[in-house]
Amino acid sequence: MRNFKIYLVVFICLFGSKIRAQESFEGKAKDIASKIETIVKEEKEELKVEVEAVNEELAQGKLTNDEADQKKKALSEARAKIIEEKVAKAEEELHVLVQDKVDGKIKNVDTSKTITVHIDKDFFSYKRCSNGEKRTTSQFVFAFGANNLVTNQQVAHSDFKYWKSHFYEWGLTYNTRILKEDNLLHFKYGVSLMYNNLRATDDRYFVKNGAQTDLVTSIVHLDESRFRNVYIMMPLHLEFDFTKKEIRDDVNYFRTHKSARIGIGGYAGFRVKSKQILCFDDASGNDVEQKTKGNYNVNDFNYGLSTYVGYKSTSIYLKYDLQPLFEDNSVDQNNISLGLRFDFN
Repeated sequence: MRNFKIYLVVFICLFGSKIRAQESFEGKAKDIASKIETIVKEEKEELKVEVEAVNEELAQGKLTNDEADQKKKALSEARAKIIEEKVAKAEEELHVLVQDKVDGKIKNVDTSKTITVHIDKDFFSYKRCSNGEKRTTSQFVFAFGANNLVTNQQVAHSDFKYWKSHFYEWGLTYNTRILKEDNLLHFKYGVSLMYNNLRATDDRYFVKNGAQTDLVTSIVHLDESRFRNVYIMMPLHLEFDFTKKEIRDDVNYFRTHKSARIGIGGYAGFRVKSKQILCFDDASGNDVEQKTKGNYNVNDFNYGLSTYVGYKSTSIYLKYDLQPLFEDNSVDQNNISLGLRFDFN
C-alpha cells in the first residue's frame, strides 16, 4: 500500500478582501482530512473483526498456524487496497481544492492554521496475538518403572520383588493452555493402557479362595511367578509448564515441554483382564509355562492419584491406586508405581 502522508500547509496573506459567505478553503480542507481519517478508522475496525474471527478458528483447531497467517495476510492486504482506493479519491479532491486556491477561485483562508493529515499504514501489517504451538497440543505418552503393593501403609518387607515387578503405560494425551496469554497452567487429559505386574517372592503365587485371594507357596520351585493386571485409564492432570514465552516484534510465541514441568492429578478407569503366569520344571525336567486368566477377585474399577516432575519430555512419575487391588481381602493392598515418563510432542 502506498504510504499516504499528506502534509498540506497553506499560508495566504489577507489583502483586505471580504470573506466570501460560502465555506472557506480551510473548512473544505478540514472536511477532506476528516473524510480520510474516517476511512482509515472504519477499515481498521473491520480488519480487527476479521482478524479476531481468524483467531477463533485457530483456537478451535479449524486452522493451522500457517493457514491462519496466510488468511490474516490476505485480509490485511485486501483492507489496505480498499483504503488506498478510497483515500486516492479524497486526495484528488484535495489536489483540486489546492489548485482552485492557486487559480484564485478561492479568495480567503484562515492563516492561523496548518492542516496535517497522516495515515499510518503500519497497522495493516497484521500481527498474531499468539504464535508457536496451538493452544491445545497432543503427546504420545510412554512410562515404565517399578511396581509393588502397599500393605498396612508400607511397602517395606513386601511379598513382591522390588526391581522385577514392573509397570508399563502408553497412551495419548491432550494438553490445553488454560490462560490465553500465559504459559504456566495447562490441563492435560487423555487415555492410557496400563500394565501392572507383580512378581511374588519365595515361590509363591495367587490362589482364589471364594471371596478371598491368597498368596500361597508352591510345592515346586517357580522360575517365574507373575501376576498381571491390565487397565484402560483416563488420566487428568493440572500441569505447570515453566517454559518461558518468547516475544518477537511484540508478538508472543508459546512453546511447551521446553523447560521444567510439574503435573498433579489422578486417573480413573476399568480393568481389562487379569492373568497369572507361572514357569517351572515338571517331573521330567521339561520347561512348563502355565497361564491362567481370571478375575482373581480384583476390583473391576480403579482410580488413584498421580504426579510427575521433570524437564522437557522426561519426568519422574509416581502413581498410587486409592482403590485396593482385591475386592474383599481382609487386608487392603494398594498398587503403587514409580518410574520414568516420556511425553513426546
